[in-house]
Amino acid sequence: MLYRGSTDSDVQPKAHTGTLGVALVIAAAALAFASASLAQDEAIVKFGLQTWKTAGCADCHGPFANGEQDDDDYPAGPNLRDIKLDAPALRMTIRCGRAGRAMPSFDAGAYTLRPCYGRPLGPAPDNLQPTPRMLSSEEIDAVVAYLQARIIGRGRISREECLSYYEGSAELCEDYK
Repeated sequence: MLYRGSTDSDVQPKAHTGTLGVALVIAAAALAFASASLAQDEAIVKFGLQTWKTAGCADCHGPFANGEQDDDDYPAGPNLRDIKLDAPALRMTIRCGRAGRAMPSFDAGAYTLRPCYGRPLGPAPDNLQPTPRMLSSEEIDAVVAYLQARIIGRGRISREECLSYYEGSAELCEDYK
């Protein structure tokens, strides 16, 4: 609709400006949501790393999950940097362990309250390794998030990864340049 003294060109920019404004608001909201999600994901990954460090995972798999451990008192775990397990398979392995394969079950309700590997509920297998400590579902999910974000498919260990693991202690990362 044209008003006295206006032309088509006067009206078009105003309508176009409104559409552009809406698009900018939507784009800003999407960016804010993505940033919040990324920050939340990073917090979960950091929580997973702390859980990895305190639950005894590094005792068998090594600090960088490459199977190179510092202590011969524990069974050698496989190199997780080369595995092809997806999140559900990782979660099941951590939760239920691997009977007869030195992987402990980290879920107190595994086998008895929550099924494992398609087995009916009942006692856990006798040949499960004892666990250093039990983990909550949130801790297990965080370890899975950490493994997927920082370990699986990552190849060689970088200096940045070493510094992140050891919280900036450069002297512990001299071998990674």
